[in-house]
Amino acid sequence: MRRFWVIAPAPAEEINTFEKAWEYDLDHNVIAIGWGKLGDISSLNENQLKEKIDKTWTGLNPGRITLYFNSVWNFWHNIQIGDIVIARRGRKRIAAVGKVTGAAFYNEKMGKDRMPNPAEYPYSYFIPVEWMNDKKDIVFDKQVFSMLPIYEITESKYEMFLNGKIIDEIEEPEQEVIDKTEFYMEKYLEEFIVSNFKTIFPKNLILYKDEEGNDSNQYLTDVGRIDILAKDTKTNSFLVIELKKGKETDKVVGQTLRYMGWVKENLALNNEEVKGLIICKGTDTKLKFAVSMTKNISIKYYNIDFRLTE
Repeated sequence: MRRFWVIAPAPAEEINTFEKAWEYDLDHNVIAIGWGKLGDISSLNENQLKEKIDKTWTGLNPGRITLYFNSVWNFWHNIQIGDIVIARRGRKRIAAVGKVTGAAFYNEKMGKDRMPNPAEYPYSYFIPVEWMNDKKDIVFDKQVFSMLPIYEITESKYEMFLNGKIIDEIEEPEQEVIDKTEFYMEKYLEEFIVSNFKTIFPKNLILYKDEEGNDSNQYLTDVGRIDILAKDTKTNSFLVIELKKGKETDKVVGQTLRYMGWVKENLALNNEEVKGLIICKGTDTKLKFAVSMTKNISIKYYNIDFRLTE
């Protein structure tokens, strides 16, 4: 069965590097990924590859080992002839779409020709791809791609990408606990918090920006969008901030834990601590009890006070 993959052919923030590498891919009908420092791994099984990664980068924490392994293993073994590849440029743009026409291979010379001075590791792993001329340079007005270098998506999501229709899951408010007027005002709470972040939170807490310069507001992950993602400069820990905004208590707690887990595995690659913060209006007994059984989630309350005076 045909599968669909998203691959970053080079770091998007390094404009000249990306342009050179991408021009090479188009000219040679290929796509490449890094980790070429591992050498030719075509004959390694899963355990051997994990051991190779561990020995090549001594002291690597488990989260980064998993990231490296999944990326390389998918590229070498799970992408098959006939699969579809989306080459992404950053997180808001499709560089091109292509069909896989051959098996993965290792070529050190091609890697050096393609990207002479890679920022991290040689891009010496290649897959032959026939690029489609009618599916290039599709730009979105918001982040639609994960920061992962390579990952699989569903066919339905692929179709949405090509049609320019990215539909987010919409959380409906609990009508019995929050009236419509209040909910509509809360829709702007997130924007207000982001705009006034420095005055609301301590100075050591800053809005997170990833390596591609993507904002922390509605930070896209493989498991949904984090309302606000922050970093504590004093403790070097991550903070996942979720606004309750009428969501069911169990749902917002589970959602926060899900995002915390994703951040732990994909961003906290040096074993940084990951904490959660749920912001809601007024006391919520259910939320208080739910959070009391978790280690790293706290609650803060806010008030909306709008008035006109002479």
